[in-house]
Amino acid sequence: MSERLTSLADAGVSIWLDDLSRERIESGNLADLVKERSVVGVTTNPTIFASALADGERYDDQVRRLAAEGADVDAAIFALTTDDVRDACDVLADVHAADAFDGRVSIEVEPGLAGDTDGTTDAARKLWAAVDRPNALIKIPATPQGLPAITAAIAEGISVNVTLIFGIDRYREVMDAYLAGLEKAQSDGLDVSGIHSVASFFVSRVDSEVDKRLDAIGTDAATALKGQAALANARLAYAAYQEVFGSERFARLGGANVQRPLWASTGVKDPSYPDTLYVSELVVDGCVNTMPEKTLEAFADHGEVTGDTVSGRAEEAAATFAALAEVGIDFDDVLGVLEREGVEKFSASWDELVETVSGQLSAARR
Repeated sequence: MSERLTSLADAGVSIWLDDLSRERIESGNLADLVKERSVVGVTTNPTIFASALADGERYDDQVRRLAAEGADVDAAIFALTTDDVRDACDVLADVHAADAFDGRVSIEVEPGLAGDTDGTTDAARKLWAAVDRPNALIKIPATPQGLPAITAAIAEGISVNVTLIFGIDRYREVMDAYLAGLEKAQSDGLDVSGIHSVASFFVSRVDSEVDKRLDAIGTDAATALKGQAALANARLAYAAYQEVFGSERFARLGGANVQRPLWASTGVKDPSYPDTLYVSELVVDGCVNTMPEKTLEAFADHGEVTGDTVSGRAEEAAATFAALAEVGIDFDDVLGVLEREGVEKFSASWDELVETVSGQLSAARR
């Protein structure tokens, strides 16, 4: 057991792994990470599945069966990914039994549906039914069209991981969508205590985009602000979370669960920054940090927990954004770029997954 990761968990941070493969599940690696690395959840995306399928022989038998049954590529992807998520949910079942907020495994609706509310809602229903585990989370993007799908899914009792959140205004819309879904569920007689959600607030990509613009500005004042936007943004998000879930509106939903903030994209992209930056500087009780294994192991080796590094820092964060605006950063434009790129990257990774599975089906039919 890593003492550093144990300290992080003891500080109230739920440690989730941003990776999944059949190799991890069947070899016992995922179970080992639960025991030895304090991992209590898993997030996935199409890139993760494409990589697992491309490199893993453990999928071969199922691919051959699907090919023999005449499955097309969409049906094959659905079967392969939902099987992995269901099995991972079973690995984490004891974690979930001990704490219903954790032991969660996420699976994403097809990114190409990001602009289609009805399509996203229907896909969420099908994934939820296919995985058929109470500790699953269905990932829905926080696009304008995704917001009503979030409300619809929550209203039906589907637990949701809202993904691709970059800015505070959109995050407030996400929390509103969640509460609206809970209100509908409650009015329809559902037990809202069984509905869970996390809001995946992306971190490192914010610094990547802002730092690029600060470099282009090139002044000393601009350069001095590098590496500050992402943490300031996340700390403002946490302040918004405290406000919304401390409100009368949420209090009226007696028995409902808060929608926990999840820090996503926590792998450091700039090698000049500490490789545990987006973990050690985002420690706060009741949040989730989903990490690629490289970041997880870096923190296990040399990460430091210095107490709560988020609460009470909204004023400082606001000052950072005032300084960014003063040197010429248009943060609204940054957010627009990040959301468009986020959808595009997820769509591209889905295309990669389609290409991988299509090739394997074709090979199996030869």
